[in-house]
Amino acid sequence: MVDASIHLLDRGRVRADMNYVVDGYAMGSADNPDPEHEMTEFVVWSAVVDHPEATVLWDTGSHPEAGDGYWPAPLYGAFEHYDAADHDLESDLDAAGYALSDVDAVVTSHLHLDHAGGLYHFADTDVPVYVHEEELKFAYYSAKTTEGSVAYLASDFDYDLNWEIVHRHRTTLFEDFELLHLPGHTPGVMGAKLDLPDETVLVAGDECYVDANYADEVPLGPGLLWSDRDWFDSLQLLKELQRRHDADVLYGHDLERFQSFDGGWNR
Repeated sequence: MVDASIHLLDRGRVRADMNYVVDGYAMGSADNPDPEHEMTEFVVWSAVVDHPEATVLWDTGSHPEAGDGYWPAPLYGAFEHYDAADHDLESDLDAAGYALSDVDAVVTSHLHLDHAGGLYHFADTDVPVYVHEEELKFAYYSAKTTEGSVAYLASDFDYDLNWEIVHRHRTTLFEDFELLHLPGHTPGVMGAKLDLPDETVLVAGDECYVDANYADEVPLGPGLLWSDRDWFDSLQLLKELQRRHDADVLYGHDLERFQSFDGGWNR
């Protein structure tokens, strides 16, 4: 166990259809051919892990100009980060008592536009930016060709960044701070396991957007799922670790779950 603290940063709200997040959430039938769709608010978050060896920023959120044309209109229409302008990274760090200059390392769970939009702050610096090998490959493939996924913007990550590439499925970043490769949502999603003095925290990230993905094992909708088989395998790893360590599990975008942790752990 390491005497580290985790500070959760609220980076705003995305409004989107639950069908994207929970497969088959609203399906038509003979009895109900036109079911109502549920637009739900999802949290975007970052975290500061204040570890004895380094101050680590987990994800950088959306670009503050997401709603001003920075995000392509079809993507913004589907995933409306309506308050992105109120949540630039520097201000949200300041609200938690940190400055950009305090950040010793960045972990990017994956490079989708709602997680990598603040990486520009670390361009042309020596701050290491950790990303999984499979994620970096797929992000460039997607952003630079017509293949892959539309949720990657080259303008988020195509900078002179001090990339630190994670290759393995499980990698110790610092003492009792382990990175977990959780492919499914994308090829290179990373979560984490942190063993703190009084609890273990599992960062599921976008492997599980909301509780239904974890508790009921209902996958993400097809538009958010790179591989169903990999997603299920990653979920079983998380569940095994949760059982073994009686861990708290932090999801990718579940507002109620996020708020239940009252700003973080061991603060």
